[in-house]
Amino acid sequence: MEHLTHKRKLSIMIAVMAAMFFAAINQTITSTAMPRIIAILDGMEYYTWTINIYLLTSTIATILVGKLSDMFGRKPFILAGILLFIIGAFLTGTSTDVYQFIIYRGIQGIGAGIIQSTAFMAVGDLFPPRERSKWMGLMTAVFGFSSVLGPTLGGYLVDHLDWHWLFWIFLPLGIVAFAMIWILFPKIERVKGEKIDILGSLFLTTTIVPLLLGFSLAGPNHAWGSPEILGLFAAALVSGIIFVLVERSAKSPILPLHLFKNGIVTVSNLIGFLMNFGMMGALIYLTFFVQGVLGISATYSGYVTMPMSIFMVITSALIGQRISKSGKYKRYALIGVPIMILGMGIMVLMNSVGMAVLSMAIFGIGIGMGMPVFSLATQNAVSHSELGVATASSQLFRNLGGTIGIAVMGTVMSNTLTKNLKDTLTSPDMPDLSQLDPTVAQQLTGFANPNLLMNKPLIDETAASLPEQARTLFLQLIEQFRGALGDTLALVFLVGTLVLCVSLVLVFFLREIPLRTSNETAPAPAEGEGPAKGQLQSES
Repeated sequence: MEHLTHKRKLSIMIAVMAAMFFAAINQTITSTAMPRIIAILDGMEYYTWTINIYLLTSTIATILVGKLSDMFGRKPFILAGILLFIIGAFLTGTSTDVYQFIIYRGIQGIGAGIIQSTAFMAVGDLFPPRERSKWMGLMTAVFGFSSVLGPTLGGYLVDHLDWHWLFWIFLPLGIVAFAMIWILFPKIERVKGEKIDILGSLFLTTTIVPLLLGFSLAGPNHAWGSPEILGLFAAALVSGIIFVLVERSAKSPILPLHLFKNGIVTVSNLIGFLMNFGMMGALIYLTFFVQGVLGISATYSGYVTMPMSIFMVITSALIGQRISKSGKYKRYALIGVPIMILGMGIMVLMNSVGMAVLSMAIFGIGIGMGMPVFSLATQNAVSHSELGVATASSQLFRNLGGTIGIAVMGTVMSNTLTKNLKDTLTSPDMPDLSQLDPTVAQQLTGFANPNLLMNKPLIDETAASLPEQARTLFLQLIEQFRGALGDTLALVFLVGTLVLCVSLVLVFFLREIPLRTSNETAPAPAEGEGPAKGQLQSES
């Protein structure tokens, strides 16, 4: 594919970016609306599940499709991913309860994982690493653009239309993307002599699933030391050991273990894990702050988060061009990650819309500079024959970090919020509700609940229905509850900031090697390492 004409490559990239935009916009359009949707479905206690199931299924799909697409080509998998995402999105819009919603989001996650993984692999097939950086910058910009449009559009739709339309409105785009890939994407002949690693795929899946389930269920639902959680972690450990033994003797392993002997791949994957742990684990609760603490409607909360996406789009496109010209990439990670830390550090202290906007803008610049570096470094460090599996390993560690981060932050959020709300109800600053009817007083104290604090229309409706005296007390009470939620989220953002600091330390250990100018050129081995298995031994 590297030898196709520039016009054909451009046509293929338009098709790939259309597919990626379809998956991304369907994800970002729900970001501001998700708390409201789950509140409507009366399932706020399952809120993290709606995120975790998506990441769980996308993680498994991402890692499995890596090796398979190296063997069978990218085209059948990206088509399957788009089709599954269309089906999942349609079914999610038909949900009548939170359980159906979670199941259908899982189907969406499978499709998203395949699309996301194969899209970045396609860039690697079409372009050598030196030229690849600017296209990866544009791919990041595509996701960034969806992040600008999605939250605002999602907030508007959930405020003015039935929430089901969030999942249906872009289905025609998915059909167009499917047709474009079908027509434009070249078919690659299957690699002969390689067999599917069925046992490896099975034990990799049975390692990831209980591991992520353990982190997802621990905390609010089960104690970390409970038999259920320990049993899941034990199952993941046993399955992981079996997986390693199977992969050591497999002829075509689904996740070649020799990849992790490459220091650049290992360090990049660890950084990706930690960055997504801190970033996703904290940012998933940003909507809680904007809507639950600042009391901004879903429509306008999208405007608050928009600066992050805008600055990420601009920065990633510019940095991609700079990397392509200079062939250097580590310097941008050394600058970008500290900027991310600064942005999240401001989130710890924010108490106004202005500070929220500032933190988003700074954080977006940091993401645009730092995030694309590590996928590029990983791809550049392996031979083209292992491009798919190396890219998939990068996505695997990022998804694991995001999923585990959300679970851990969810526990921090739940435990701290319970304590803070209890302290608020017994605080001397608590409004005196004894002068109200006991039934009304009980109704008002019932708003010490994130389900209700996120529902601004319900708060406004309740306030409007109360007599003047009760309304004043109610609004004072809401401010107290919002303060408790704000203190809780500050701790969540602080934990995320500290995790990002650890990832910054690892950036200094990332070895930089020259970006190759051809996919047929062998990557330089890391210090003290021989060429990776399957790597070309001479340059052509």
